[in-house]
Amino acid sequence: MRGMLDRPEQELILVADDSQEVRERIGALLVERYQVRLVAADQALAAACEAPQPDLILLGWQDDYALCRQFKREAQTRHIPLILLTAKRDAVDEQMGFDLGAADYITKPVSPPIVLARVKAQLQLKAATDYLRDKSEYLELEVKRRTRDIQKLQDVTIEAMASVAVMRDNPCSRHLARIERYMTCLAAAVARQQPALSAQLDEERIAQLGKSAMLHVIDRMTLPDRILFRHGEPDEGDLRLLSEGVLAGRDALLRAERKLGSSTSFLSDAKDIVHGQHERWDGKGYPQGVHGEQIPLSARLMALVGHFEELTCQHPYRPRLSPAQAVAQISEASGTRFDPMVVLALVEATPAFMHIAESLADDAAAVEVELQRLEDSLAESIELTLPPVS
Repeated sequence: MRGMLDRPEQELILVADDSQEVRERIGALLVERYQVRLVAADQALAAACEAPQPDLILLGWQDDYALCRQFKREAQTRHIPLILLTAKRDAVDEQMGFDLGAADYITKPVSPPIVLARVKAQLQLKAATDYLRDKSEYLELEVKRRTRDIQKLQDVTIEAMASVAVMRDNPCSRHLARIERYMTCLAAAVARQQPALSAQLDEERIAQLGKSAMLHVIDRMTLPDRILFRHGEPDEGDLRLLSEGVLAGRDALLRAERKLGSSTSFLSDAKDIVHGQHERWDGKGYPQGVHGEQIPLSARLMALVGHFEELTCQHPYRPRLSPAQAVAQISEASGTRFDPMVVLALVEATPAFMHIAESLADDAAAVEVELQRLEDSLAESIELTLPPVS
């Protein structure tokens, strides 16, 4: 199909009729104003598909119902207006021609003024239609382009914010890459297992969850290393600091959303993840102590993904578990710490999780950074607790 910019000055008209005399007479009538292509009726469809395609077809019609229908059925030709040339004069025949998709109907013997007038009218109508279609296609492409630009901006924003946050943690780690892959993998498994959630977890939303999950580390920005390197359950003081970190992270995203002037899905998911990833299915989490489906689905997914990552990544202060061991341990916490539905999805996705853990494992440099951070944390703790020298 030719667009507005590559359309020649003279329109191309295809004249298809079984009578060579009719073809030549009409061709001679049109050739001074238009480009003309003359073919027999049985060659009309093939000729209409050749480049350049005609802007208008004049088709000699007797009982060629199948041919007319095919013109309007084929994607390459359905947009080309069709004028039927026929000796049929009955109103029923005219109606049949229009029912077959013809734009106009001229009876034989043809009148030159009528042919010229009808051809001009149809070409003007087609030019207007093409303009609207081209404009619509342009606008659609522009919307898609701007949507892609917005998506790129969102992705860059997320990655930049997450990268700043992870600098507080371990900039050499491939933690964020693993988290994104785990989240998309787990969400896709939930969508497969839960048909009622498949509309909510479509391909676009799953990719968005993966990106939003990268911001889960924002709550660590305000925490001291001794909290990040803690062993066992936090005491009351540590729990207060952890809750304050969660609220600070959520509020940072909330302020960003307010500056945009509207709610955006990727920031909404990130807020839910940051605010709800430490909640538990049984209500014994923090900062709110909500339970069950009161916890947003994105946060329930992140709670499991974050714990799997914690169990399987390299640590300087304890050996890591294998993915299979981590899945077994998480399965034991189904219905208490984790949503049973999400745990079931993890079981299905275990092979994929194992592949992600192995292919994106941290190297020796990342472990060395973690060791240095642990050493610095202990030194800071000792320094803070030493009595003053008398």
